[in-house]
Amino acid sequence: MELKIQAIHFDATEKLQAFIEKKTAKVAKRNEEISKIEVALKVVKPETNLNKEVSMHIFLPGEELHAEKVCDTFEEGVDLCIEALERPLEKYKEKRR
Repeated sequence: MELKIQAIHFDATEKLQAFIEKKTAKVAKRNEEISKIEVALKVVKPETNLNKEVSMHIFLPGEELHAEKVCDTFEEGVDLCIEALERPLEKYKEKRR
């Protein structure tokens, strides 16, 4: 599985990258057909609460799953994206059987 982390308009810390790698590895372990995961991290312009945007794409043979969340922290956004993608991943797995 290939993992691509893109931080738009800021530099992602090593700790944040390690967190994303750990979480996506768990998802990839449950579904071996995942070929690529792209994570885009973006700070929305105004300095307010809920200004961290996380966009996640999971590429499967013949299908692409997408989730996008806006939260206070990138870690929370990654968790919510993975949570949102769990159901479509299960549906994909069932459909392939």
